[in-house]
Amino acid sequence: MSEATASDVRSLGAGQKGGQASRKQTPLSVAMYRFSLWVRSPRPYLMLTGFTLFLGFWYLAVEVWKLPRFAEMPSPTEVLHEWVSKNPTYGLSIWLPEYYQHIWVSTRRIAIAFFLATATGVPLGLFLGWSKRFKQYVFPVFELLRPVPPLAWVPLAIVMFQGSETPVIFLTFLASFFATALNTMLGVESIDEVYFRAARCLGSKPRHVFFRVVLPGALPYIFTGLQIGVGVGWFSLVAAEMISGEYGLGFLIWDSYVLSQFPVIIIAMLTLGVVGYGFSAIIRIVGASLMRWADRSGA
Repeated sequence: MSEATASDVRSLGAGQKGGQASRKQTPLSVAMYRFSLWVRSPRPYLMLTGFTLFLGFWYLAVEVWKLPRFAEMPSPTEVLHEWVSKNPTYGLSIWLPEYYQHIWVSTRRIAIAFFLATATGVPLGLFLGWSKRFKQYVFPVFELLRPVPPLAWVPLAIVMFQGSETPVIFLTFLASFFATALNTMLGVESIDEVYFRAARCLGSKPRHVFFRVVLPGALPYIFTGLQIGVGVGWFSLVAAEMISGEYGLGFLIWDSYVLSQFPVIIIAMLTLGVVGYGFSAIIRIVGASLMRWADRSGA
């Protein structure tokens, strides 16, 4: 018997003898265990290597090689100094409240738009994949509007909504909505027909089939669509804030470009990446907690 097999047997016996101890596991202990597995895996070190190569090329291209395409680019040291300075040259750093106001405005807009896109896109995608008749009515209109870029809706958004806040949220909502609805529909269509036949043979009613077959079967695609939706939502948000807005990271990027404050542009872009990664990470964590059955079936 190999060492791995023996350890598995011992852990299985311990689990059978001490069921009460296993039930005492807290979310914190599970999170720490997963973190320890992540640290022992090669993933964090490969990630650090990727960041090192990226920053190293940036530094060499700007400060050492002085490549023509990077002549106007600020160096990593210049951006970092501006980012953490208490007296920044261009008036923006982590020590100033204006920096966090831009983050808060963009985060609030993307949160509202993403919530609306999820609340409407997921049910629509579920019904599109479940009901063929409903799909025949709605999907042609859906496919007609989906290729239209969100920025093409700018004139209509300004006409339909008053103020400068609602049009920005509407344009962000559109991008997330189509991605979420389409992936949800594909998730329902990917469910094996055997499950539907088995449910009908066992006497399940349509509502039982929907909640016990359609919804769980489509969850992996739903959360994939949510991650894609929040990503394209950030794209649309930044573009919308460049056109209409007084605060926000997109407005900050455009305003800094007009004023030739290039370090601030890089700071805003990196901030977008960090905040956007945080949104995607939250979605992945929620999805993993709701789809533990997928891990068990895979094991």
